[in-house]
Amino acid sequence: MNTQSASFPDLLESVELDDRAVRLINLLSSGGDARITLDPASGLNKYFSAPYPRKTLAYASSTANDLSADAFAHLLSLGDVEGRDYAVWLDELRQRIRGAYDLREDVEVVFAPSGTDLEYVALAAMLGKAEQGIHNILLGADEVGSGCIHSAHGRYFAKETALGLSTKVGAEVTGLEAVTLADVPVRCDQGQAHTSTEISASIAQQIELAIMAGRHALVHVVHGSKTGLILPETDDLDHLQSRFVGHVNFVIDACQARITSEAVHEYLARDAIVFLTGSKFMGGPPFNGFALVPRKIMVGARPLPTGLAQVFRAAEFPKGWAGRDKLPDCANIPLALRYEASIFELERFQRLGMEQIGRITTAFCSALASELLRPLKLSLVKPYPPGESSEAREHPIEMSTLATVNVSNLPATSSFEDAQASHRILALGGLRLGQPVKSVRIEQGWGGTLRIGLSMPQFSGWAALDDDSLQRELASDMRMIADRLAGMASRPT
Repeated sequence: MNTQSASFPDLLESVELDDRAVRLINLLSSGGDARITLDPASGLNKYFSAPYPRKTLAYASSTANDLSADAFAHLLSLGDVEGRDYAVWLDELRQRIRGAYDLREDVEVVFAPSGTDLEYVALAAMLGKAEQGIHNILLGADEVGSGCIHSAHGRYFAKETALGLSTKVGAEVTGLEAVTLADVPVRCDQGQAHTSTEISASIAQQIELAIMAGRHALVHVVHGSKTGLILPETDDLDHLQSRFVGHVNFVIDACQARITSEAVHEYLARDAIVFLTGSKFMGGPPFNGFALVPRKIMVGARPLPTGLAQVFRAAEFPKGWAGRDKLPDCANIPLALRYEASIFELERFQRLGMEQIGRITTAFCSALASELLRPLKLSLVKPYPPGESSEAREHPIEMSTLATVNVSNLPATSSFEDAQASHRILALGGLRLGQPVKSVRIEQGWGGTLRIGLSMPQFSGWAALDDDSLQRELASDMRMIADRLAGMASRPT
């Protein structure tokens, strides 16, 4: 790993960079695939984030977080963890996740090195349900992550796994060869979101194709996509489930973690698998994910495919999952540390209550409009289909804590490619926003967007502020973002 020789030029001044802190940073930057490696010069990974507290202004929770000062201090307080029993630690974390979301004991937790690796969990759970294999129906690949195209197809998505084993991108994972993949777009060619009815009709067509081919359908529901979309809606999900009894299962892509406990419960009650990651809205360090799996699905699953021994360790699957004993019986302490930090943030956030969360979210939306959107004449990409604005009111955590901003009217960010270049310049210059997504059409193609998202650590930090202080802080941050965007050169390189 490059971490050993990396510098940390923008480490928060209040953090003492002693041997313990350096060792912790090194641990948090290992135990994953190449995406986790820190650049020696910048001290950042490929997403321009880092597993330590930084001086940068960050509203980048839709892409990846830096570690908060409180979470970093919490990890340091754990002392020497390298000899800790990995399986016992993960079981403790499972219980804390159940406690945070108020889940029953019949919900199992599977840990994964990243959200992308979670796709293998759902595929493994569906093995043997149909003679010809699985038809995996993915929603909006651009809205969930590029690597998922490979992992949802039962293939490797990186050149190495979190076990440090070399793999070939696109090669099939042994035991997951009988997987076909369909991608159902969630936005039209002009960037507008499809309605739930339209999405459900497309899904139904794919399920029918799966049945005709002798395959079992695995349908992804997007709950809080890269732009905050929730598709299809629960009523449409119920209709699909009742129409195709025995031929379909659902997996909920809530990897942004912009989801309430109530929504988690509603999905699990429908026997759906729920994907979450700790490194986006949850605010933990990059690269850690977990799946909530109804126990009845685990009990009915076939033994894990042998290829997952290249990706997972035994303790990361719960006791009782057939084939778990074929996975390597070793530890990934860095990964457990990343879970620890993420669950620390989740527990703090869940203690706030919806009234406090609503207060902060309202202040954010107000400051965004008054200090950024109106002064620069910018608009938002809607996180709901045309005419369905009530969705935003019904799902404030999913749709109001993340703003996708259309910046195509600014010279420096007019095209999608310009926005990508500007995003990099801003990130390396101390301002981290969420990566651009293709959701705005202009005459020349895709227009520029940038995402501004809140995170759980921000909520926890702002909860003690009174209304005036909160508004001032958010207004100051939004003005700084506006000033940086307005001052950028027209042709970033």
